[in-house]
Amino acid sequence: MAEVCHVYRYSRQSPVSESEFAVPEGSLADRAYRLIRDDILNGVFPAGAPLRLAVLRDRYGLSFSPLREALTRLSSDRLAELASLRGFRVAGVSLDEMWDVIGIRILVESEALRRAVSLGTDDWEARVVASFHAFGKAVARHESQPTQVDGAFDQALEDRHQSFHHALISACGSAALLDIAAQLYTRTERYRRPVLSDELRARPRNLMEEHSALMKAALQRDGEGAVKLLAEHYRRTGELIEAGLKDASTTAATGKATRRRAAK
Repeated sequence: MAEVCHVYRYSRQSPVSESEFAVPEGSLADRAYRLIRDDILNGVFPAGAPLRLAVLRDRYGLSFSPLREALTRLSSDRLAELASLRGFRVAGVSLDEMWDVIGIRILVESEALRRAVSLGTDDWEARVVASFHAFGKAVARHESQPTQVDGAFDQALEDRHQSFHHALISACGSAALLDIAAQLYTRTERYRRPVLSDELRARPRNLMEEHSALMKAALQRDGEGAVKLLAEHYRRTGELIEAGLKDASTTAATGKATRRRAAK
């Protein structure tokens, strides 16, 4: 299995602030799950890193019980894994796994999209149009911002992007399909985040055109046309991720070689 080297760049490297816990009282396990998941996706905890309960307790200010429950859920999501007697660690990554997940995501969302196109009401159409508009605003803001030195991930853009893809399949009539699609989205997001911040600028791609064509096909009730565009969209994303990860691996290898030569 071809392993990949991630070069993660993220904006939150310090422990979680008090304000991040200013949410209504609910399940502490849910809160722990969201915080650890986001830190894994953002690369705070890279692939293979141990997820020690004491470290997580100090970072999030939560007790061991909700943290254990959150790690069990993350294991179900394939973001964490049990490391024998050492507890949990962040799950590994590879290009083989990435393409496998993308392929399954295409299968699941294609079926969901066919159903949504067939069953969708006027309210569904309104959700799709509104989410596309909001996504377009986020893309415009992203492109107007100066390139950040640290390549900080644009969470607002990602939230709008996710909302659009969810809106497309939201009328499929199957909670199970939507749950599986959400889980697969998270697993692919783990690969997308390290390269997404640079994707719009460094790798020519008209994201709005791709999403607009997908929206139009869905609203015209062209189920098969929409499914074809969706599959092409995801495969193109996979190709860009693979290119980005290979670039990162090459850069990392070059850096190591340079340091070895300098040390001689």
